[in-house]
Amino acid sequence: MSTQISDLSAQVHDAVARYDATRDAGALVSRLLTLAAEAEGDAGAEALLAAAAPYRQIPEVAGPLYERVVALRPDDAQALVVLGNAYWLTGRGPEVVGELATRAIGIDPTNRGAWHMWALTESDPRQRTQRWLQVTRRFPQDQLAKALLADNAASLAGAEHDDEALALAIATYEELHASAEHPEQRAALDHALNTLKGWKL
Repeated sequence: MSTQISDLSAQVHDAVARYDATRDAGALVSRLLTLAAEAEGDAGAEALLAAAAPYRQIPEVAGPLYERVVALRPDDAQALVVLGNAYWLTGRGPEVVGELATRAIGIDPTNRGAWHMWALTESDPRQRTQRWLQVTRRFPQDQLAKALLADNAASLAGAEHDDEALALAIATYEELHASAEHPEQRAALDHALNTLKGWKL
């Protein structure tokens, strides 16, 4: 298995190097899909994961490789999240990505990345705010989710003159302010709070 991993990793590295030199995205994706299709079984999935590891933040690389990982391991919640993120960054749209997020949540309800993706892919501002509220209640220490909740609630309040959304935004920003550790964070939160408290809806 170690030989399979090293061979596949080398071939993926070579494909990415060629892409860096040519910027031919079509050739990159075609080569990666061919390599991924050759992976079989759990050993193949492990080899793909190892080969993709250095490039997980590059959606053009992660997408083709993780498509095969998910095909081989349909119950791997983290693989679904990584694939969903690659799809999102390459413009696949909220329906496809949201379906992957929902699948991942069903497999592993503790996967915060899946919940973040689930909230992010909701297009309706009010429903998206409610989703971020659910995420913060499920993960009370998730500061990023709280910041996104506050931002979405503030946007909803401004767009729809919604007093409840404004109160939620202020309360959430105040909670973030209370736990902020850096002066620049507190200053930014002070500015946001002063602005919101001055709104007349």
